[in-house]
Amino acid sequence: MTNQEILTQFGPREAMEYDVVVVGGGPGGLSSAIRLKQLAAASGKEVSVVVLEKGAEPGAHILSGAVLDPIALNELFPDWKAMGAPLNQPVTDEAMMFLSETTGYRTPNFLLPKCSQNHGNYIISLGALTRWLATQAENLGVEIFPGFTAAEVLYTDTVAVKGVATGNLGVNKEGEPGENFQIGMELLARYTIFAEGSRGHLGRQLIAKYKLDDGCDPQAYGLGIKELWEIDPARHEPGLVVHTAGWPMNDSTYGGSFLYHMEDNKIALGFITGLNYSNPYLSPFEEFQRWKTHPNIRYYLEGEDKGLKPAKRLAYGARAITAGGLMSLPKTVFPGGALIGCDAGFLNVSRIKGSHTAMKSGMLAAEAAYEAVTSGRSHDELSAYPQALEKSWLYTELNKSRNFKAWFKYGLMVGTAMNGFEQFGLKGNMPWTIRRDKPDHAYLKPAAQCKPIDYPKPDGKLTFDRLSSVFISNVNHEENQPAHLTLRDTGVPVAINLKEYAGPEARYCPAGVYEFVKNDDGSDRLQINASNCVHCKTCDIKDPTQNIVWVTPEGGGGPNYAGM
Repeated sequence: MTNQEILTQFGPREAMEYDVVVVGGGPGGLSSAIRLKQLAAASGKEVSVVVLEKGAEPGAHILSGAVLDPIALNELFPDWKAMGAPLNQPVTDEAMMFLSETTGYRTPNFLLPKCSQNHGNYIISLGALTRWLATQAENLGVEIFPGFTAAEVLYTDTVAVKGVATGNLGVNKEGEPGENFQIGMELLARYTIFAEGSRGHLGRQLIAKYKLDDGCDPQAYGLGIKELWEIDPARHEPGLVVHTAGWPMNDSTYGGSFLYHMEDNKIALGFITGLNYSNPYLSPFEEFQRWKTHPNIRYYLEGEDKGLKPAKRLAYGARAITAGGLMSLPKTVFPGGALIGCDAGFLNVSRIKGSHTAMKSGMLAAEAAYEAVTSGRSHDELSAYPQALEKSWLYTELNKSRNFKAWFKYGLMVGTAMNGFEQFGLKGNMPWTIRRDKPDHAYLKPAAQCKPIDYPKPDGKLTFDRLSSVFISNVNHEENQPAHLTLRDTGVPVAINLKEYAGPEARYCPAGVYEFVKNDDGSDRLQINASNCVHCKTCDIKDPTQNIVWVTPEGGGGPNYAGM
């Protein structure tokens, strides 16, 4: 049954009304909700706010490195230390390294530009911070609905956003209501703030509907893959931040890594691959596994032969990041709502940080929404939000790094040199702007023009396969539900993607969702293992034919990251 047929048979949906609905319970969405309630409390007014979170609990789907610049948190909660915010490990040292296959070269710290410096920042679990923010939001009176997906944007007759509808529950694989069927509900609002994270399902629709990206560079993305390890105390250096560039990537492929020494003998390892890579044989997951074999990295993970405690991999996850920067930032407002955080693209890729920018964008949108609500307005454009943005430290920060990602289209060496000149020599004040003109999927070349990459088999100690990795991401989906990874044309994967591009979806997915298998007659078909999905959104971004569309599954499904 179509959604309209379900509504005809089981509707109308129950509706709940709020002043502001926030879609997404990450750092940006929660900061927005908190700021709304802070403003209301300060003036003795009542503003009703609800946050929808598709994860089973706030923080369940949150994945980041993460080194946090506390600038936005300082503004939101000046006394966050006394309040017990989980920022326990300050950065004590940092290293920027360029790797060859067997050696590494460290850039002297005095040559690091300001955007690469981390003094005053903290190595954190962003999931833990998100859960803490959720508690603060609820203490202020914010309603949080975990396990509910925002599946549909609702519009007024004048085509302004008037809220969202949550997904139906209990629909079976055939799209029919099952015995436990429960129709979704409508959350109506005077303003709706979208904070879904990178490549947001509804945010993408809003950008297209309102043409918010007219005149902007195509958005750029990266795939971040992360593992959490516990290592021997003898190899643990609390507060050390390491970033690398170079091997295993070649000069023409954008990528880099991080290694963060957290508290309690834990380290966070991660690898980011720019999704504008051209070789369809490249596997971001395998590149990450190969990177761990570099002598400078495996040093922290091995050492049993020296009497050290064996390192243990604790968790795994993957998530796309929105990395286009200021030149790809769409218009952030439209009638009835706003985009914040990575739903818009506020990550500062030069700093490898987006949490503080997401929080600040959410706070700015909240201030505009509060002014509108308390003035009696509804469903118009929150023009005060982009106006305040242009006057904020957030805009200044993004403007200084606007060329960072674009320089790398000329290769690693040129990109590094020019960014060094711009960020260190000119302090981010480059008098011209480098533009991009193609989306990431358009960079993929036909397989016939590329060389296959031979990746070594995992050893199960230092390197691993996808399925064992997905297992420790605690992924869970209701099995008897329609696949949330949909195809516009079921014939395209074999007829075009496999034939011309050697089936890249089987390699770019870090969770083993896509695999090409043989039918009984020897023909090929694409098998979609949707229950493996960690909601990274890479397929929605990198599919060369843009045939795959990621939609929201039942609420509460997906990964359940612990300590990430």
